[in-house]
Amino acid sequence: MSRYFTEEHEWVEVDGDVATVGITEYAQSQLGDIVFVEVPDEGRELSKGDEAAVVESVKAASDVYTPASGTVIEGNAALADSPALVNEDPEGDGWFFRLTLSDPSELEELMDADKYAAFVAKL
Repeated sequence: MSRYFTEEHEWVEVDGDVATVGITEYAQSQLGDIVFVEVPDEGRELSKGDEAAVVESVKAASDVYTPASGTVIEGNAALADSPALVNEDPEGDGWFFRLTLSDPSELEELMDADKYAAFVAKL
């Protein structure tokens, strides 16, 4: 599995042609206590950069963008009852949605873990 990051602080982990998407540790730390998450519906077609999900915290509401194009195959239903999962484990159980990639080459434009760490260090 490969993991990539965006400048908007989303992560995407790829296993074959399935990508799991969430927000990074940095993003959740900036948002604070998360109180609501809206994930995309199964079957929704997304193009890279589309608004795919919404996350609301006590500080702000923020859109989550898809880092790659594809069809949503699953939204994380656990977030409806437990949005705090995003605070507790943003890069694990707090994932937002999974999609089948339509153009895996789009991932080449994203950062790997080392580049993302360097990017965050400059913020």
